[in-house]
Amino acid sequence: MKIFSAIILAFTLILSGCGGEEEPEMSLEDFPTRVKAIKVLTTDAPLNLSYSGQVVDRDEMKVQSKVSGSVVEKYVRGGQEVVEGQILFKIDDRQYKSAVLQAESNLAQSQTNLVRERADLHRYEELWQENAISEQTLTNQRIAVKSKEAEVAANEALLQKAMDDLADTVVYAPMSGRLGIDDVSVGTFATAGNTSLATIGVVDPVFVQFAVSEQEYLRLSRQEENLNAHFRISLTLADGSSYPYYGEFAEYDRTFGNDTGTLIIRTIFSNPKALLVPGMYARVEISGLTIPNAMLVPERALQQLLGETLVIVAQDNKSSVRKITLGEKIGSYYIVKSGLKADDWVIVEGLTNLRDGMALEVTKVTAKDMNFSFTPSEKIFDAEKNANG
Repeated sequence: MKIFSAIILAFTLILSGCGGEEEPEMSLEDFPTRVKAIKVLTTDAPLNLSYSGQVVDRDEMKVQSKVSGSVVEKYVRGGQEVVEGQILFKIDDRQYKSAVLQAESNLAQSQTNLVRERADLHRYEELWQENAISEQTLTNQRIAVKSKEAEVAANEALLQKAMDDLADTVVYAPMSGRLGIDDVSVGTFATAGNTSLATIGVVDPVFVQFAVSEQEYLRLSRQEENLNAHFRISLTLADGSSYPYYGEFAEYDRTFGNDTGTLIIRTIFSNPKALLVPGMYARVEISGLTIPNAMLVPERALQQLLGETLVIVAQDNKSSVRKITLGEKIGSYYIVKSGLKADDWVIVEGLTNLRDGMALEVTKVTAKDMNFSFTPSEKIFDAEKNANG
């Protein structure tokens, strides 16, 4: 028992002898956090705009009959390619043939009457020279001739109308294009100027239309005025494939939509194989625009907090939180409108649990190290190399 007590006493003395002043505890924040940072890039940035577009007919026309009657012949089928002047339908022409015969008969009768009245006029003029008839009788005969001449002219017009109606019983394609599948069947009664027999649309070229905001419209207009600007308008189809032809600007709407605040723009694309069909949706990509002297940061550097966009800057080996305002997204980057300076280094790796004022161990990296890029070229790497020296 005495031996156990001695051991306890000796252990207590050892502990008291080791007490002295306590060493301060080390916090994790006192150790530098390893991060990677990239310098803010300032360069003329290529800007690609992307919109949801829809293919629309360049020209579309409803084919209607100029005369009423039943469709007795149909020479085409829905979806068929037709050329201007091609026969499409035949309207029942029996009543129009009869009308022509009746008009011809009326004209012949009036012409006969006119010949007789002219002969009487010639005879009356001779009698008047001999004072055998009064001047009034001669005047009346001249009026009768004028009346018969007017009757002949009217009947000639009626005959021409009847012949035109007969000719219009054959319906021709008013332009070249592709028929819709809304064409009528044989037996359908067509009302003149009302019944749509078929729809024809031009398939090559076609329009692709999309809507732009007021800001984007102003940017496009201003860069279009620049003679050095070269737009390239391309399409990505619904299956992800690229359309093999580039388009051009064709038409602008005259007003912005009151509800949407957007302006409709139409681009025109060659469509020799009729791959683009009206109603299809496609992604319209516009490249060739530039934003001069743009300041950019990688998307990876951005953090969102309570609706604000933040980045953390490496400044004198300390972290500094900055609130920034963003512009357009360009490839791996966003344009910075405010909140940063051209010589700032923003942290792109090691952001987890990083707060303002923390010690940093910074590794400087380039866009190539992090696989950041613009679209469509690698011009960014050259620009960044010059910026970093």
